[in-house]
Amino acid sequence: MIAGVKPAFAARPGVILDQAAAELFERTFREGMDLIDEVTAYLDGIGRLECRRMSRGAAADYTAESMRLTTRLMKVAAWLRMQRSVREGVTSPEAAADPLYRLGDPKSPRLSPQVPATLAFLSRRADRLYDRVSRMDRQMYVEAEAANPVASQLERLRFAFAS
Repeated sequence: MIAGVKPAFAARPGVILDQAAAELFERTFREGMDLIDEVTAYLDGIGRLECRRMSRGAAADYTAESMRLTTRLMKVAAWLRMQRSVREGVTSPEAAADPLYRLGDPKSPRLSPQVPATLAFLSRRADRLYDRVSRMDRQMYVEAEAANPVASQLERLRFAFAS
């Protein structure tokens, strides 16, 4: 990497903007926001009641899973909102490429058999959404760089000498 030059994916705003504007992104954005609303309603309503009726061990599993679920959904929401901000011209593609705004690899621990079926169902849906958004992230920021290493190097040079 050339000193002071951002990675090639940061110099490829067209790829990022194309993906952020795609219909798949819009559907995923809507699905993510809807799932957040659904999870919030469950955890604040029926889920809270279910948790009160559980044994101490089961309640601990419920709490751990609900925390993992909400954390995962907040990461997805932050990523989706950042990409929408790029599409709307509020944020630059280079800023969105910052590792702070990127998703990590999905790692899903096994669900405890003690969590209620509804929580398990919501968790599996959130995991699938996270996997899909993670693939979108890789397509926008990783695979675009790896697709053509020569073009990537040329774009790095253009970016370096454009300033």
